[in-house]
Amino acid sequence: MADRVTVIGWDGSPLTEAARAALGAASLVAGAAHHLALPEVPPGAERIRLGSVGLAARRIARHRGTAVVLADGDPGFFGVVRTLRAPEHGLEVEVLPAVSSVAAAFARAGMPWDDAQVVVAHERNLRRAVNVCRAHPKVAVLTSPGAGPAELALLLRDVHRTFVICEELGGAQERVTVLTSDKVADHVWRDPNVTLVIGGGIGSGAGTAGPGGAAAPTSGGWLAGHDAGYPPPVRGWSLAAEEYAAAPDEGEAPQLRALQLARLGPRQGDLVWDIGSGSGAAAVEAARFGAAVIAVDRDPDACARAAAAARRFGALLQTVHGTAPGVLNDLPEPDVVRVGGGGAPVVAECAARRPERIVAHARTRDAAEEVVRALADAGYAVECSLLQSVDLDPKATADAGQGAGWRERERTVVFLIAGSRAG
Repeated sequence: MADRVTVIGWDGSPLTEAARAALGAASLVAGAAHHLALPEVPPGAERIRLGSVGLAARRIARHRGTAVVLADGDPGFFGVVRTLRAPEHGLEVEVLPAVSSVAAAFARAGMPWDDAQVVVAHERNLRRAVNVCRAHPKVAVLTSPGAGPAELALLLRDVHRTFVICEELGGAQERVTVLTSDKVADHVWRDPNVTLVIGGGIGSGAGTAGPGGAAAPTSGGWLAGHDAGYPPPVRGWSLAAEEYAAAPDEGEAPQLRALQLARLGPRQGDLVWDIGSGSGAAAVEAARFGAAVIAVDRDPDACARAAAAARRFGALLQTVHGTAPGVLNDLPEPDVVRVGGGGAPVVAECAARRPERIVAHARTRDAAEEVVRALADAGYAVECSLLQSVDLDPKATADAGQGAGWRERERTVVFLIAGSRAG
Protein backbone atom coordinates (compact mmCIF):
# COMPACT_ATOMS: atom_id res chain seq x y z
CA MET A 1 0.00 0.00 0.00
CA ALA A 2 1.35 3.43 -0.90
CA ASP A 3 2.10 5.48 2.21
CA ARG A 4 0.69 8.62 0.62
CA VAL A 5 -0.59 9.69 -2.79
CA THR A 6 -0.21 13.33 -3.75
CA VAL A 7 -2.02 14.48 -6.87
CA ILE A 8 -0.40 17.55 -8.41
CA GLY A 9 -2.23 19.67 -10.93
CA TRP A 10 -0.02 21.36 -13.51
CA ASP A 11 -1.09 24.24 -15.74
CA GLY A 12 2.29 25.03 -17.31
CA SER A 13 3.38 27.46 -14.62
CA PRO A 14 6.32 26.69 -12.25
CA LEU A 15 5.52 24.11 -9.60
CA THR A 16 4.79 25.40 -6.12
CA GLU A 17 7.12 24.70 -3.22
CA ALA A 18 4.69 22.10 -1.87
CA ALA A 19 4.53 20.35 -5.24
CA ARG A 20 8.33 20.30 -5.58
CA ALA A 21 8.67 18.86 -2.08
CA ALA A 22 6.13 16.11 -2.80
CA LEU A 23 7.87 15.21 -6.05
CA GLY A 24 11.29 15.19 -4.42
CA ALA A 25 10.12 12.63 -1.86
CA ALA A 26 8.30 10.41 -4.36
CA SER A 27 9.37 6.85 -5.04
CA LEU A 28 6.71 6.47 -7.75
CA VAL A 29 5.53 9.12 -10.21
CA ALA A 30 2.61 8.67 -12.61
CA GLY A 31 1.69 11.07 -15.37
CA ALA A 32 1.64 11.80 -19.08
CA ALA A 33 4.89 11.85 -21.03
CA HIS A 34 5.30 15.62 -20.67
CA HIS A 35 4.80 15.33 -16.90
CA LEU A 36 7.37 12.59 -16.51
CA ALA A 37 9.88 14.75 -18.42
CA LEU A 38 9.74 17.52 -15.79
CA PRO A 39 13.19 18.08 -14.19
CA GLU A 40 11.66 17.87 -10.70
CA VAL A 41 10.86 14.15 -11.13
CA PRO A 42 13.47 12.20 -9.11
CA PRO A 43 15.76 10.13 -11.35
CA GLY A 44 15.40 7.03 -9.18
CA ALA A 45 11.60 7.08 -8.93
CA GLU A 46 9.51 4.42 -10.63
CA ARG A 47 7.65 6.02 -13.52
CA ILE A 48 4.18 5.08 -14.80
CA ARG A 49 2.95 6.44 -18.11
CA LEU A 50 -0.64 7.41 -17.34
CA GLY A 51 -3.08 5.76 -19.74
CA SER A 52 -5.80 3.97 -17.82
CA VAL A 53 -6.12 5.73 -14.47
CA GLY A 54 -7.76 2.62 -13.02
CA LEU A 55 -4.75 0.45 -13.88
CA ALA A 56 -2.38 3.08 -12.51
CA ALA A 57 -4.40 3.27 -9.28
CA ARG A 58 -4.06 -0.49 -8.77
CA ARG A 59 -0.30 -0.31 -9.26
CA ILE A 60 -0.07 2.63 -6.87
CA ALA A 61 -2.11 0.74 -4.26
CA ARG A 62 0.47 -2.09 -4.36
CA HIS A 63 3.45 0.29 -4.17
CA ARG A 64 5.47 0.51 -0.96
CA GLY A 65 6.46 4.12 -0.57
CA THR A 66 5.21 7.57 -1.52
CA ALA A 67 3.51 8.19 -4.83
CA VAL A 68 2.77 11.31 -6.89
CA VAL A 69 0.29 11.57 -9.73
CA LEU A 70 0.71 14.50 -12.13
CA ALA A 71 -2.28 15.75 -14.11
CA ASP A 72 -3.08 18.77 -16.24
CA GLY A 73 -5.13 21.56 -14.70
CA ASP A 74 -7.33 20.87 -11.70
CA PRO A 75 -7.28 17.08 -11.14
CA GLY A 76 -10.49 17.31 -9.08
CA PHE A 77 -12.50 18.72 -11.98
CA PHE A 78 -13.36 15.86 -14.38
CA GLY A 79 -9.91 14.51 -13.48
CA VAL A 80 -8.03 11.64 -11.90
CA VAL A 81 -9.03 12.29 -8.29
CA ARG A 82 -12.41 10.57 -8.66
CA THR A 83 -10.82 7.31 -9.84
CA LEU A 84 -8.01 7.40 -7.30
CA ARG A 85 -10.50 7.88 -4.46
CA ALA A 86 -12.59 4.87 -5.49
CA PRO A 87 -13.14 2.65 -2.42
CA GLU A 88 -11.60 -0.45 -4.03
CA HIS A 89 -8.17 1.23 -4.16
CA GLY A 90 -8.09 2.31 -0.51
CA LEU A 91 -5.85 5.29 -1.26
CA GLU A 92 -5.40 8.35 0.93
CA VAL A 93 -5.20 11.26 -1.50
CA GLU A 94 -3.84 14.77 -1.06
CA VAL A 95 -4.57 17.21 -3.90
CA LEU A 96 -2.49 20.21 -4.96
CA PRO A 97 -4.68 21.81 -7.65
CA ALA A 98 -3.82 24.15 -10.49
CA VAL A 99 -5.96 26.33 -12.74
CA SER A 100 -8.43 24.07 -14.55
CA SER A 101 -8.21 23.87 -18.32
CA VAL A 102 -11.78 25.17 -18.56
CA ALA A 103 -10.95 28.24 -16.47
CA ALA A 104 -7.81 28.80 -18.54
CA ALA A 105 -9.73 28.48 -21.83
CA PHE A 106 -12.32 31.06 -20.81
CA ALA A 107 -9.52 33.31 -19.55
CA ARG A 108 -7.85 33.13 -22.96
CA ALA A 109 -11.21 34.12 -24.50
CA GLY A 110 -11.66 36.93 -21.96
CA MET A 111 -15.06 35.58 -20.89
CA PRO A 112 -16.72 34.70 -17.59
CA TRP A 113 -17.70 31.07 -17.23
CA ASP A 114 -19.95 30.77 -14.20
CA ASP A 115 -22.88 30.67 -16.66
CA ALA A 116 -21.32 27.97 -18.88
CA GLN A 117 -22.19 24.31 -19.26
CA VAL A 118 -19.20 21.96 -19.05
CA VAL A 119 -19.29 18.57 -20.78
CA VAL A 120 -16.82 15.78 -21.43
CA ALA A 121 -16.98 14.39 -24.96
CA HIS A 122 -16.02 10.82 -25.84
CA GLU A 123 -16.97 8.89 -28.95
CA ARG A 124 -19.64 7.02 -26.96
CA ASN A 125 -21.42 10.20 -25.77
CA LEU A 126 -20.47 12.70 -28.46
CA ARG A 127 -24.04 13.13 -29.69
CA ARG A 128 -25.24 14.08 -26.21
CA ALA A 129 -22.42 16.61 -25.84
CA VAL A 130 -23.47 18.12 -29.17
CA ASN A 131 -27.07 18.35 -27.95
CA VAL A 132 -25.89 20.39 -24.96
CA CYS A 133 -24.16 22.72 -27.43
CA ARG A 134 -27.44 23.02 -29.34
CA ALA A 135 -29.41 23.83 -26.20
CA HIS A 136 -27.09 26.31 -24.48
CA PRO A 137 -25.30 29.47 -25.65
CA LYS A 138 -22.05 28.85 -23.77
CA VAL A 139 -20.53 25.37 -23.45
CA ALA A 140 -17.02 24.18 -22.65
CA VAL A 141 -16.26 20.78 -24.16
CA LEU A 142 -13.40 18.68 -22.81
CA THR A 143 -12.59 16.70 -25.94
CA SER A 144 -10.93 13.36 -26.62
CA PRO A 145 -9.63 11.54 -29.72
CA GLY A 146 -12.53 10.94 -32.09
CA ALA A 147 -14.65 13.49 -30.25
CA GLY A 148 -12.90 16.74 -31.02
CA PRO A 149 -13.76 20.12 -32.53
CA ALA A 150 -14.22 18.76 -36.06
CA GLU A 151 -16.65 16.06 -34.93
CA LEU A 152 -18.58 18.56 -32.81
CA ALA A 153 -18.91 20.95 -35.74
CA LEU A 154 -20.01 18.23 -38.17
CA LEU A 155 -22.77 17.01 -35.84
CA LEU A 156 -24.00 20.53 -35.19
CA ARG A 157 -24.68 20.78 -38.94
CA ASP A 158 -26.69 23.92 -39.69
CA VAL A 159 -26.75 25.18 -36.09
CA HIS A 160 -24.10 27.87 -36.30
CA ARG A 161 -21.80 28.61 -33.37
CA THR A 162 -18.44 30.22 -32.75
CA PHE A 163 -15.69 27.82 -31.64
CA VAL A 164 -12.79 28.89 -29.44
CA ILE A 165 -10.36 25.97 -29.68
CA CYS A 166 -7.59 25.87 -27.08
CA GLU A 167 -4.76 23.42 -27.73
CA GLU A 168 -2.02 22.53 -25.22
CA LEU A 169 -3.01 25.23 -22.76
CA GLY A 170 -0.04 26.27 -20.64
CA GLY A 171 2.43 24.37 -22.79
CA ALA A 172 5.11 25.54 -25.17
CA GLN A 173 2.85 24.73 -28.15
CA GLU A 174 -0.25 26.53 -26.83
CA ARG A 175 -2.56 27.71 -29.60
CA VAL A 176 -5.96 29.41 -29.38
CA THR A 177 -8.06 29.57 -32.55
CA VAL A 178 -11.43 31.28 -33.09
CA LEU A 179 -13.56 30.03 -36.00
CA THR A 180 -17.20 29.78 -36.97
CA SER A 181 -18.48 26.21 -36.80
CA ASP A 182 -18.72 25.81 -40.58
CA LYS A 183 -14.92 26.21 -40.87
CA VAL A 184 -13.85 23.98 -37.97
CA ALA A 185 -13.98 20.64 -39.81
CA ASP A 186 -11.51 21.94 -42.40
CA HIS A 187 -8.65 21.81 -39.87
CA VAL A 188 -6.72 19.15 -37.95
CA TRP A 189 -6.62 19.70 -34.18
CA ARG A 190 -4.30 18.34 -31.54
CA ASP A 191 -5.85 16.07 -28.88
CA PRO A 192 -6.93 16.60 -26.24
CA ASN A 193 -8.08 20.21 -26.21
CA VAL A 194 -10.74 22.42 -24.67
CA THR A 195 -13.31 23.78 -27.11
CA LEU A 196 -15.65 26.62 -26.19
CA VAL A 197 -18.88 26.58 -28.20
CA ILE A 198 -20.45 30.02 -28.06
CA GLY A 199 -23.47 31.81 -29.50
CA GLY A 200 -26.76 31.04 -31.15
CA GLY A 201 -28.95 34.04 -30.35
CA ILE A 202 -31.78 33.12 -27.98
CA GLY A 203 -34.70 31.58 -29.85
CA SER A 204 -32.77 31.10 -33.07
CA GLY A 205 -31.35 27.96 -34.55
CA ALA A 206 -28.95 29.99 -36.64
CA GLY A 207 -26.82 33.06 -36.34
CA THR A 208 -23.28 33.38 -35.04
CA ALA A 209 -21.61 35.36 -32.36
CA GLY A 210 -18.04 36.27 -31.61
CA PRO A 211 -16.21 35.00 -28.53
CA GLY A 212 -18.26 37.43 -26.50
CA GLY A 213 -21.50 35.76 -27.65
CA ALA A 214 -24.76 37.55 -26.95
CA ALA A 215 -24.89 40.71 -24.92
CA ALA A 216 -23.60 39.96 -21.43
CA PRO A 217 -25.90 40.54 -18.48
CA THR A 218 -25.20 43.65 -16.48
CA SER A 219 -25.02 41.72 -13.20
CA GLY A 220 -23.81 38.27 -12.27
CA GLY A 221 -25.98 35.27 -11.58
CA TRP A 222 -26.14 33.20 -8.42
CA LEU A 223 -26.20 29.61 -9.72
CA ALA A 224 -23.40 28.07 -11.75
CA GLY A 225 -24.37 26.82 -15.19
CA HIS A 226 -27.16 29.37 -15.64
CA ASP A 227 -27.13 32.94 -16.86
CA ALA A 228 -28.09 35.90 -14.70
CA GLY A 229 -31.70 35.59 -15.85
CA TYR A 230 -32.18 32.21 -14.13
CA PRO A 231 -34.76 31.31 -12.97
CA PRO A 232 -36.83 32.67 -15.87
CA PRO A 233 -39.33 35.43 -15.14
CA VAL A 234 -42.33 33.19 -15.86
CA ARG A 235 -43.00 30.51 -13.26
CA GLY A 236 -44.53 27.14 -14.03
CA TRP A 237 -44.99 24.68 -16.90
CA SER A 238 -47.83 23.86 -19.28
CA LEU A 239 -48.80 27.49 -19.38
CA ALA A 240 -51.93 28.71 -21.11
CA ALA A 241 -51.83 29.01 -24.90
CA GLU A 242 -51.99 32.81 -24.67
CA GLU A 243 -48.53 32.82 -23.09
CA TYR A 244 -47.19 31.61 -26.43
CA ALA A 245 -49.32 33.88 -28.63
CA ALA A 246 -51.01 30.77 -29.97
CA ALA A 247 -53.36 31.06 -32.91
CA PRO A 248 -56.93 29.79 -32.40
CA ASP A 249 -56.30 26.56 -34.33
CA GLU A 250 -53.24 25.82 -32.19
CA GLY A 251 -55.20 25.74 -28.96
CA GLU A 252 -54.12 22.36 -27.62
CA ALA A 253 -55.10 22.19 -23.96
CA PRO A 254 -52.23 22.84 -21.54
CA GLN A 255 -53.30 19.68 -19.70
CA LEU A 256 -52.57 17.60 -22.82
CA ARG A 257 -49.22 19.31 -23.23
CA ALA A 258 -48.34 18.57 -19.60
CA LEU A 259 -48.98 14.86 -20.07
CA GLN A 260 -47.09 14.78 -23.36
CA LEU A 261 -44.03 16.32 -21.73
CA ALA A 262 -44.38 13.98 -18.74
CA ARG A 263 -44.32 10.96 -21.05
CA LEU A 264 -41.38 12.31 -23.07
CA GLY A 265 -39.28 13.34 -20.07
CA PRO A 266 -36.95 15.71 -21.98
CA ARG A 267 -33.64 16.28 -20.22
CA GLN A 268 -30.14 17.67 -20.63
CA GLY A 269 -28.30 15.99 -23.49
CA ASP A 270 -31.49 14.93 -25.30
CA LEU A 271 -32.58 16.01 -28.76
CA VAL A 272 -36.34 16.50 -29.04
CA TRP A 273 -38.25 16.60 -32.30
CA ASP A 274 -41.50 18.55 -32.06
CA ILE A 275 -43.30 17.84 -35.34
CA GLY A 276 -46.22 20.10 -36.09
CA SER A 277 -44.97 22.47 -33.42
CA GLY A 278 -47.64 25.13 -34.02
CA SER A 279 -47.19 27.95 -31.53
CA GLY A 280 -44.03 26.33 -30.18
CA ALA A 281 -45.47 25.92 -26.69
CA ALA A 282 -44.38 22.28 -26.28
CA ALA A 283 -41.03 22.95 -27.98
CA VAL A 284 -40.23 25.88 -25.69
CA GLU A 285 -41.20 23.97 -22.58
CA ALA A 286 -39.03 21.01 -23.60
CA ALA A 287 -36.14 23.45 -24.14
CA ARG A 288 -36.70 24.92 -20.69
CA PHE A 289 -35.95 21.47 -19.27
CA GLY A 290 -32.47 21.77 -20.83
CA ALA A 291 -33.03 19.60 -23.90
CA ALA A 292 -32.05 20.53 -27.44
CA VAL A 293 -35.17 20.99 -29.56
CA ILE A 294 -35.94 21.04 -33.27
CA ALA A 295 -39.41 22.47 -33.93
CA VAL A 296 -40.80 21.40 -37.32
CA ASP A 297 -43.84 22.95 -38.98
CA ARG A 298 -45.08 23.32 -42.55
CA ASP A 299 -46.36 26.85 -41.79
CA PRO A 300 -43.58 29.46 -41.89
CA ASP A 301 -45.62 31.75 -39.65
CA ALA A 302 -45.81 29.00 -37.04
CA CYS A 303 -42.02 28.65 -37.18
CA ALA A 304 -41.68 32.39 -36.64
CA ARG A 305 -44.06 32.29 -33.66
CA ALA A 306 -42.14 29.39 -32.12
CA ALA A 307 -38.87 31.32 -32.47
CA ALA A 308 -40.48 34.41 -30.92
CA ALA A 309 -41.82 32.36 -27.99
CA ALA A 310 -38.37 30.88 -27.42
CA ARG A 311 -36.84 34.35 -27.27
CA ARG A 312 -39.44 35.45 -24.76
CA PHE A 313 -38.75 32.51 -22.46
CA GLY A 314 -34.96 32.62 -22.89
CA ALA A 315 -34.79 29.22 -24.59
CA LEU A 316 -32.68 28.03 -27.50
CA LEU A 317 -34.35 25.99 -30.19
CA GLN A 318 -34.00 25.40 -33.91
CA THR A 319 -36.97 25.81 -36.21
CA VAL A 320 -37.30 23.86 -39.45
CA HIS A 321 -39.87 24.80 -42.08
CA GLY A 322 -41.11 21.77 -44.00
CA THR A 323 -43.69 19.02 -44.27
CA ALA A 324 -43.26 15.74 -42.44
CA PRO A 325 -42.37 13.01 -43.03
CA GLY A 326 -40.13 14.14 -45.92
CA VAL A 327 -38.46 16.96 -44.01
CA LEU A 328 -37.34 14.56 -41.29
CA ASN A 329 -34.78 12.80 -43.48
CA ASP A 330 -32.10 15.44 -42.97
CA LEU A 331 -32.57 15.90 -39.22
CA PRO A 332 -30.14 14.47 -36.65
CA GLU A 333 -31.22 11.47 -34.60
CA PRO A 334 -33.81 12.25 -31.88
CA ASP A 335 -34.01 10.89 -28.35
CA VAL A 336 -37.71 11.63 -27.93
CA VAL A 337 -40.38 12.83 -30.37
CA ARG A 338 -43.66 14.68 -30.02
CA VAL A 339 -45.92 14.37 -33.05
CA GLY A 340 -48.34 17.27 -33.01
CA GLY A 341 -49.55 16.70 -36.56
CA GLY A 342 -49.35 14.22 -39.42
CA GLY A 343 -50.92 11.17 -37.81
CA ALA A 344 -49.87 7.56 -38.27
CA PRO A 345 -47.60 8.07 -41.35
CA VAL A 346 -45.43 10.57 -39.47
CA VAL A 347 -45.43 8.41 -36.34
CA ALA A 348 -44.26 5.42 -38.39
CA GLU A 349 -41.45 7.44 -39.95
CA CYS A 350 -40.35 8.65 -36.52
CA ALA A 351 -40.45 5.11 -35.12
CA ALA A 352 -38.07 4.02 -37.89
CA ARG A 353 -35.47 6.37 -36.37
CA ARG A 354 -35.79 4.48 -33.05
CA PRO A 355 -36.15 7.29 -30.48
CA GLU A 356 -36.65 6.18 -26.89
CA ARG A 357 -40.15 7.63 -26.69
CA ILE A 358 -42.81 8.98 -29.04
CA VAL A 359 -46.00 10.77 -28.03
CA ALA A 360 -48.89 11.74 -30.29
CA HIS A 361 -52.55 12.60 -29.97
CA ALA A 362 -55.67 12.02 -32.05
CA ARG A 363 -59.14 13.55 -32.12
CA THR A 364 -60.96 10.38 -33.22
CA ARG A 365 -60.80 6.73 -32.21
CA ASP A 366 -60.02 5.61 -35.74
CA ALA A 367 -57.04 7.97 -35.95
CA ALA A 368 -55.86 6.86 -32.49
CA GLU A 369 -56.03 3.19 -33.51
CA GLU A 370 -53.90 3.90 -36.59
CA VAL A 371 -51.23 5.57 -34.45
CA VAL A 372 -51.30 2.71 -31.94
CA ARG A 373 -50.82 0.17 -34.76
CA ALA A 374 -47.93 2.16 -36.22
CA LEU A 375 -46.11 2.17 -32.87
CA ALA A 376 -46.89 -1.46 -32.07
CA ASP A 377 -45.75 -2.61 -35.53
CA ALA A 378 -42.45 -0.82 -34.91
CA GLY A 379 -41.94 -2.74 -31.66
CA TYR A 380 -42.90 -0.02 -29.21
CA ALA A 381 -44.78 -0.64 -25.97
CA VAL A 382 -47.90 1.51 -26.29
CA GLU A 383 -50.27 3.17 -23.86
CA CYS A 384 -53.39 5.05 -24.89
CA SER A 385 -55.67 7.26 -22.79
CA LEU A 386 -58.83 9.22 -23.51
CA LEU A 387 -58.46 12.64 -21.92
CA GLN A 388 -61.17 15.17 -21.25
CA SER A 389 -60.26 18.70 -20.21
CA VAL A 390 -62.83 21.34 -19.34
CA ASP A 391 -61.75 24.94 -19.02
CA LEU A 392 -64.03 26.76 -16.58
CA ASP A 393 -64.62 30.47 -16.11
CA PRO A 394 -64.03 31.13 -12.40
CA LYS A 395 -65.17 34.75 -12.61
CA ALA A 396 -68.52 33.84 -14.12
CA THR A 397 -68.99 31.14 -11.50
CA ALA A 398 -68.17 33.54 -8.65
CA ASP A 399 -70.49 36.21 -10.01
CA ALA A 400 -73.35 33.72 -10.31
CA GLY A 401 -73.33 33.03 -6.59
CA GLN A 402 -73.54 29.89 -4.48
CA GLY A 403 -75.22 26.91 -6.11
CA ALA A 404 -74.93 28.26 -9.64
CA GLY A 405 -73.68 25.92 -12.38
CA TRP A 406 -70.13 26.06 -13.71
CA ARG A 407 -69.67 28.04 -16.91
CA GLU A 408 -67.49 26.25 -19.43
CA ARG A 409 -65.20 28.18 -21.71
CA GLU A 410 -63.78 25.23 -23.65
CA ARG A 411 -64.00 21.43 -23.58
CA THR A 412 -61.32 19.23 -25.15
CA VAL A 413 -61.59 15.47 -25.68
CA VAL A 414 -58.52 13.80 -27.17
CA PHE A 415 -56.69 10.48 -27.28
CA LEU A 416 -53.11 10.55 -25.93
CA ILE A 417 -50.85 7.83 -27.34
CA ALA A 418 -47.36 7.18 -25.97
CA GLY A 419 -44.84 4.65 -27.20
CA SER A 420 -41.70 3.45 -25.38
CA ARG A 421 -38.95 1.64 -27.23
CA ALA A 422 -38.40 -1.86 -25.94
CA GLY A 423 -34.84 -2.61 -24.77
